[in-house]
Amino acid sequence: MKKQAFNPFLPQDAYIPDGEPHIFGDRVYLYGSHDLEGGRTFCMGDYTVYSAPVDDLSDWRCEGVTYRAEQDPDYPNHPFMYAPDVVQGNDGKYYLYYCMSGDFGKGGYHCRISVAVCDTPAGKYEYLGFVKNPDSSPMMKYICFDPCAFNDNGTIRIYYGTQYMEESAEELLADKEKMDEAVERFNRTPEQILSYPDNISGPCVVTLEDDMLTVKEEAHHIIPYEADFGGHEFFEASSMRKVGDKYYFVYSSQKNHELCYAVSDKPDRDFVFGGTIVSNGDVGVNGVTDDTRMNMTGTTHGSIIEINGQWYVFFHRLTHKSDYSRQACAEPITIAPDGSIKQVEITSCGLNLAPLRAEGRYPATIACHITNGHMPHGSNKIFTDSFPNVNHRDTPDGRERFIAEIADGTLIRYRYFSGKSENIGISYKGNCEGTVTINGCSASISPAESWTDLAVPVNADGGKYDVTITYSGSGQLEIKEIFFS
Repeated sequence: MKKQAFNPFLPQDAYIPDGEPHIFGDRVYLYGSHDLEGGRTFCMGDYTVYSAPVDDLSDWRCEGVTYRAEQDPDYPNHPFMYAPDVVQGNDGKYYLYYCMSGDFGKGGYHCRISVAVCDTPAGKYEYLGFVKNPDSSPMMKYICFDPCAFNDNGTIRIYYGTQYMEESAEELLADKEKMDEAVERFNRTPEQILSYPDNISGPCVVTLEDDMLTVKEEAHHIIPYEADFGGHEFFEASSMRKVGDKYYFVYSSQKNHELCYAVSDKPDRDFVFGGTIVSNGDVGVNGVTDDTRMNMTGTTHGSIIEINGQWYVFFHRLTHKSDYSRQACAEPITIAPDGSIKQVEITSCGLNLAPLRAEGRYPATIACHITNGHMPHGSNKIFTDSFPNVNHRDTPDGRERFIAEIADGTLIRYRYFSGKSENIGISYKGNCEGTVTINGCSASISPAESWTDLAVPVNADGGKYDVTITYSGSGQLEIKEIFFS
């Protein structure tokens, strides 16, 4: 029987956020940054690529480490590689674009756009150089951050940037503290910051020569500062796709938990806001608001891609109560005849394109909703207060992964399953004393020092349904698996 896909769709120990999916040949490759499980800051790992056959998105394999941070000349001054992208050049080779950074993003707005090259999509990339001006100086116009590479029928464009600086030139000149902050943030002199009549920040594009390094057409903004996107203005995570004859600019909005899109007939200007594609807290779906987010939310980055006639959005979720251990997820989307994309809900089945089979055991960590009713938004730190989260523990038998800190009022949801089942259960442990309710049916739960199965009689009729687990009581529990019997 064919393997099933679920979210996160890579192995449970893989933390590849900021994913840019691309099809080369008969495989789809996921290029992203690399967090560590329980990491202390962003992007601590070297670039590691995963790929899958275009006709079987359940069969992802690790292609290994394709590029190491120490290969960049700026290492170890800036030791971490942030969100990358790969494009095939007109010469048939594959080019990797990325920026370096330091702890907690420090220095992330200082660096140039680096370039590495390889003869194959997931081979060993070698450092090539940096995006440069015709005089060979580094291209540093605006703020180089989160580069996206796009080959538009032979024209090579790099999209990049970060949110518009809110302070005007007049405000910076009148407030030394704000100017000092901008100087530190961007590593530019006051004169350099003020030399931009259209703001030093914002989403940008630069066109390159066929050498994949040299500027052919100077960088400029693709969305003006004054554009009104209704509170969904650009923050970071530039990505460009072409759908028919339209250009779709996919980005992380200033809300920081949603991927949005804007559309234009042109690749470098006149973009009009389209809407939200996905939120990693399901904010905006079925009445969910920022106050009722269904998960801890935080940074997001990804893009859209058509695979075998079906469009998908790739994004990431947060684990370990931080922004530093993010995992790749994906959902099918529909591009309507008028070009619009309706926001998609996040699910546990994702790339499966069908509900998961209600049989056997599943990792509890594929839950699409984990909430206590007041989940936080990530803010470049590891939270110390208690709330339910995906976590791990090293044991003599190896590393185990589970949902931790499940306390009174916690809700855990899985979307979707199908198939008849008389019982749905959990494998749990903890100092809990209370009631577990699964799809409206309840059972008492008692403390357990080792993993213990608890099944609840549930008459699942075989159609498509959620599995929703709630806990009420004292103490806390952890859940390692859910099962059907």
